[in-house]
Amino acid sequence: MLRPTVALFAVLAACVAYTSTLPPLTLKDVSLMLRSGYSSEAVVREISARRFLGSVDAAAEKTLSQAGATSDLIATLRSGAYGLSSEQAAAAENELAARTRLRDFQAEQARKVEAQYRKEIVRKTESAPQQVAPSSSRIIDQIKGDLVTSRNGLLSTFNDQALDKKKLIGLYFSARWCPRCRKFTPTLVEYYNRVAPTHPEFEILFVSSDRSESGMEQYMRDAQMPWPAVRFDKVAEKEAVQKYAGAGIPCLVIIDSDGRVISHSYEGKTNVGPGKVLSDLDAIFARDANQVALRR
Repeated sequence: MLRPTVALFAVLAACVAYTSTLPPLTLKDVSLMLRSGYSSEAVVREISARRFLGSVDAAAEKTLSQAGATSDLIATLRSGAYGLSSEQAAAAENELAARTRLRDFQAEQARKVEAQYRKEIVRKTESAPQQVAPSSSRIIDQIKGDLVTSRNGLLSTFNDQALDKKKLIGLYFSARWCPRCRKFTPTLVEYYNRVAPTHPEFEILFVSSDRSESGMEQYMRDAQMPWPAVRFDKVAEKEAVQKYAGAGIPCLVIIDSDGRVISHSYEGKTNVGPGKVLSDLDAIFARDANQVALRR
């Protein structure tokens, strides 16, 4: 016997499959097509094949105009030439509702899978030794030769000789499948591009929690990560790096040249956020700048 959720999925999928011709276009569909570059003539051709679900009142006409519809397209929709009968409209609305329920169901299942995956990461992190490596040279020595960088959309070996001169190293634990990571990463990229040129003592290393090497590569490419990353197939064995991971992602950790934690996204199991780490970095850079100014 199917479980309730599986049974619901099967019913919805069957409903959508049964009416699997392309659904009629709605006002929202037409507006999106126009905003994405479709011409009014192309929209009319699409409507002639799929028909139009809905009516065009003054508010709808304003929406269409703002989306770039021509007066001929608006007149065509107003005329009802490509409209549906009441029976056809009712069937189409039922199909759209079924499709919406199916999408919602699939999204909920994806969220559950992601939540379970994150719990597994937390479990592995909590079961791992929590001692901090006594020296960052241990980390640098263990990752040398195992770093890559994204150039022109492809991963290549990173020249890690300059790491010996780094006094502040940011370890960025993140993954493409994580929505909060994708939201924060552009902020971190902007921050790095702004401060790295004037702070050569600072570097970030990406430690991926992606499910595949291709996922990590696409994440680095899409986010335009300017920093190096630990090779995907080497991440699990880098215990000296993994010891710094927090209870979840995104997690940003700053360590000094002695391997001491300067700032962390987590205080124990409490998530204070990677934004707090960037604020701490700003304070460090400002303090160092003041010290340089005083010595002059």
